[in-house]
Amino acid sequence: MNADANPRREELVGRLLGPVGPEITCDECFAQLDRYVDLELAGADADRTIPGLRAHLEGCPACREDHESLLEYVRSERA
Repeated sequence: MNADANPRREELVGRLLGPVGPEITCDECFAQLDRYVDLELAGADADRTIPGLRAHLEGCPACREDHESLLEYVRSERA
């Protein structure tokens, strides 16, 4: 079976193996999250500025939820 035949399987394998690039912990993610959101909203390359954070967010549901909540809050405050 090729990768295109089962994208869900590919996603699960990717989560099990973890990110290819730099890895950060939940504590590091939390410490950088405000800056990351500011960079995102400014249109800057947040992933390049803070390597590994996006990969962490993709693999960590708790941090991803914090990111989504913070992003929504900051957007609403700026509106």
